[in-house]
Amino acid sequence: MTLRNSLVWFRRDLRVEDHAALHHALRSSSRVACAFVFDTDILAGLPRDDRRVQFIHASLVQLDARLREWGAYLIVRHGRAADEIVRLAGELEAESVFANHDYEPQAVARDREVQQRLRELGRSLQTFKDQVIFEKDEVLTQAGGPFSVFTPYKNAWLKRLAAHPDALQAFETAAWAGALAPAPAGYALPSLEALGFVPNPAPIVPAGMAGAQLLLEAFLERIDGYHAQRDFPALDSTSRLSVHLRFGTLSIRSLVRMLAGRSSDGARTWLSELIWREFYMMILQRHPRVVTHSFKAAFDRLRWEQGPEADQAFAAWCEGRTGYPLVDAAMAQLNRTGFMHNRLRMVTASFLTKDLGISWVRGERYFAQRLNDYELSSNNGGWQWAASTGCDAQPWFRIFNPVTQSKRFDPDGAFIRRWLPQLGRLEGPAIHAPWLAKPAVLERAGLVLGRDYPFPIVDHEQARERTLARFGVLRADAQEAD
Repeated sequence: MTLRNSLVWFRRDLRVEDHAALHHALRSSSRVACAFVFDTDILAGLPRDDRRVQFIHASLVQLDARLREWGAYLIVRHGRAADEIVRLAGELEAESVFANHDYEPQAVARDREVQQRLRELGRSLQTFKDQVIFEKDEVLTQAGGPFSVFTPYKNAWLKRLAAHPDALQAFETAAWAGALAPAPAGYALPSLEALGFVPNPAPIVPAGMAGAQLLLEAFLERIDGYHAQRDFPALDSTSRLSVHLRFGTLSIRSLVRMLAGRSSDGARTWLSELIWREFYMMILQRHPRVVTHSFKAAFDRLRWEQGPEADQAFAAWCEGRTGYPLVDAAMAQLNRTGFMHNRLRMVTASFLTKDLGISWVRGERYFAQRLNDYELSSNNGGWQWAASTGCDAQPWFRIFNPVTQSKRFDPDGAFIRRWLPQLGRLEGPAIHAPWLAKPAVLERAGLVLGRDYPFPIVDHEQARERTLARFGVLRADAQEAD
């Protein structure tokens, strides 16, 4: 049956090519309108110069321009998404709203509300898989349950892909573009300022579909060395595509199709990173409690540091004042640009939870405020991995030494010097642990500890013992219970 009017609700899929919801709407409708809502439920509390809002707006400008090449346009509304979409469906007399699946608990609740309200008005909400290759119950253990360990999940994921290569088939849209509703005369997208935001002087990365393609082409020139270089933050070795995956300015299917034609170690390693993304999305979808609780329920009983001293330590971590250069440089990069290298996400998260003894929940929320590519599932999964409270996590007795990590992954101190210029003249190993440097080395560098750069706020070896004791209490309790 052909629908008379339909509405495609763009959310985290800001492109026209290989777009599941747009494809299905165009194939089944006589006329299709396209819309995006700046959701006030999400925007509330964000700073006026939030880089992510700027990225979305710039991406929408490109999306609208591409639709106009097809004789169509993008409707942009500002308000509570559930209200705006129901209202817009009524205005357009849309019999159905088409959208792609979103797996975050808040989004699931929003979509449930929209579906119910549309149903009461004789309309429908249809949603489709788009932001992952496999979802929900498509990759299961032999016993029929969800995985909780990555490697067997990855193996099962690859096995399913081999058996179902059609999972990578692109969703054609251009051939059906004639069904798109034409743009009314004089319509224009609202400006960033009209939405209550202002441009950030330090934007994220090139935005939109064009920005994604530009970054992808650059990454393909170095992807074969990705496995060997990805852990070194001073090198430009990562794809920088995570924010584009977050907002769907390129298709995950197109990336996996591209990787299928490459056999290098770098390409295989990057594919594993994409599978990690789906693993954490599956965990969030199957276990939404992980948003606020440990995946391993027993670790909810951990006694994290609290009180004024913990608050001061947390503030020092947030502001890059811990006295550990690699940690502070990483936080400086995050605070100034909204980006943090994945290796440094692990290092800083381990430092907060294992050296300072502060709950992963506080760190996860800070990253949520700052990261350009903030993705609830991956951010939560990464933090719980570092804190040893999550699925397939770092064992609790393995604790990153921030100085060792610095020497290994920033051996010449290039990354540290870039983000902590006050340490720029330090020689040799002093860049990794200034408090251990001889007075003459500090003097030659023009550095006075406690004035130009802080002393360490915690002794790593003592902190390590406290962490072992903190987790050891739970182990002892479990043995007594047995």
